[in-house]
Amino acid sequence: MSASDAQIALPAPSAGFAHLRLILQRLALALLFLALWQFAASTVPGYLFPSPLATWEAFLRIWKDGSIGLHLGVTMYRVTVGFMIAAVVGVPLGILLGSSKKIGEFFSPVLPVMNSVSSAIWSLIAVVWFGLSNMTPIFVCLMTGLPLIVTNVWQGTRNVNAEWLELARSVRMPAHKVFWKIYIPAILPFFFSGARLAFGFGARVSLVAEALGSSAGVGYMIVRSADLLQMSNVFAWSILLIATIAAVDGLIIRPIEAYLFRWRKEA
Repeated sequence: MSASDAQIALPAPSAGFAHLRLILQRLALALLFLALWQFAASTVPGYLFPSPLATWEAFLRIWKDGSIGLHLGVTMYRVTVGFMIAAVVGVPLGILLGSSKKIGEFFSPVLPVMNSVSSAIWSLIAVVWFGLSNMTPIFVCLMTGLPLIVTNVWQGTRNVNAEWLELARSVRMPAHKVFWKIYIPAILPFFFSGARLAFGFGARVSLVAEALGSSAGVGYMIVRSADLLQMSNVFAWSILLIATIAAVDGLIIRPIEAYLFRWRKEA
């Protein structure tokens, strides 16, 4: 047997080995990040840039005093409500704009303008309208996520295969079946893409809204800690929110998307 045949006969790496290698790569990346963080913290005073150990101690303090459950729960409630309202409003609106060329062309300049509006502007408007209430960050999350969902659903509707629609008309398929059998499968990938962006952006802009117009939440605690020069608390709250967003995306949104599109084959 030749050397080339011997190489071809070698077994491919198992899935378990590939998974272990991925874990080791992620672990090495985390260790490198911690090392760079520690090095940067050692060059400046701790009240300006805390070390990983100081941040971990701050996390343990806010965990023991029970403030994590309260303020993180408040923030995630506001983000979730704003995201759900954006989805309920944005999906039908995106389908309407994508299914009607005239309506889509008429409203096409609006979405880029809404996407370009800063979250700080929405926050200031919300503070004037709603004051120190839950509606302030909910409104900001809604106005941030709505254009993203509408835009993605709009694009998904425009990408529906015209031949499928012609076939549905030729067999006189009812409108509700056309919607569920043709439009929804084409729209869902675009919706999930916009949903991940909308939820992530909503969680980040909620910090601005809570900093300006709230007496509870992660954003409020970050500003409060910064005013007291407790930078270790600022880092702890920020990392906690980032980890929560990543957990929601990785443990909820992506598994739902993978289940709905389990029939697709990866390239």
